[in-house]
Amino acid sequence: MNSSNTRRNFLKKSALIGSGISFAGAIPFETLAKEAKHQNKLPAWKGFNLLDFFSHDPNAGRPTKPRYIQWISDWGFDFVRIPISYPSYLDIDRSRPIRPDEVLNFDESRLEKVDELVDRCISKGLHVSLNLHRAPGFCINAGFEEPYNLWKDQEAQDAFCAHWDMWAKRYKGISKKKLSFDLVNEPFQRQNPNDQHSPGGLVDVADYHRVAKAALDTIKSVKKSRLVIADGNGGGGIAVPELADLDLAQSCRGYHPFPISHYKAGWVYKDPESVPPVNWPLIQGERILDIEEIRKYYAPWKALVDQGVGVHCGECGCYNETPHEVFLSWFGDVLTVLKENGIGFGIWEFSGAFGVMNSGRKDVAYEDWYGEKLDRKFLELLRAQL
Repeated sequence: MNSSNTRRNFLKKSALIGSGISFAGAIPFETLAKEAKHQNKLPAWKGFNLLDFFSHDPNAGRPTKPRYIQWISDWGFDFVRIPISYPSYLDIDRSRPIRPDEVLNFDESRLEKVDELVDRCISKGLHVSLNLHRAPGFCINAGFEEPYNLWKDQEAQDAFCAHWDMWAKRYKGISKKKLSFDLVNEPFQRQNPNDQHSPGGLVDVADYHRVAKAALDTIKSVKKSRLVIADGNGGGGIAVPELADLDLAQSCRGYHPFPISHYKAGWVYKDPESVPPVNWPLIQGERILDIEEIRKYYAPWKALVDQGVGVHCGECGCYNETPHEVFLSWFGDVLTVLKENGIGFGIWEFSGAFGVMNSGRKDVAYEDWYGEKLDRKFLELLRAQL
């Protein structure tokens, strides 16, 4: 080692550090405090949702191929969210609606399948967010019957907490850097829970606070350091400052405006073919929706970040009926705004109608990727954010 060169390098680095301190010292403390205030407390994780346990029927899941997890990691992503329908890991009769006395019939063999996916993802360096997409007493999707209402019935809340107690104990040994819990997917109050097109809206904030606090307390009693996330209200998109007194991060959505992200989606529109064409920017009457509209949409989430609440976008993306160029133009703006606010994202699915792989779009020249159909333009749009 050349000692004179080493000394010169040390002096050079010391001068740079010293100048940095002097520069910082010239900045008013209020300015520095303001900048620090805007730092998102959650890492800007970027990745995908994996739908292995999304269906209430474990035999109807969409298993994630091991090579998918490898590709997610190899391409530089660091996050997966696993939305779970709780009946998928119960030992029950699925030919009829679930009964209150069955909601805690945990099936160890099915729980081990979740363990396997969690372990595989963590082994590849991916942070795992475990989410109850369907919880005792609630799911934003219709087509089944719950025996009670999570937002109103104490029995449902008790069952909800019992599920999170089970998961908290099961994964107690896993660091919060590797695993977080997302309490319940997209709180929403639908007039008719069995009709997907039934109108609805916000869950009463007092009810949401009570249920979230009970589950949070349950989880923290097992592992105080566990990171816990609450989804936005009204289907995930509405920030909930009323939860800011709790030790909860929050999860927003990247589906605004909905006519772009869910264009001709059959579970949204009764007559998908009657939906008018879309473009970006989107013209709605006298309104022109562009990137400034997206900034306005995320302003309440930015306010949460400024308040010191961690924010992540747990779901985002676009259904495969939206013209590809429209989708990429719009979603590029969504990603820009999320990045401006230090908010990471989880694309709704890796392989499928919203995914980078096998999306089934009619207007994409797919790249053959080891026998799979890769949307290279979409992938590179995402990787540009890494």
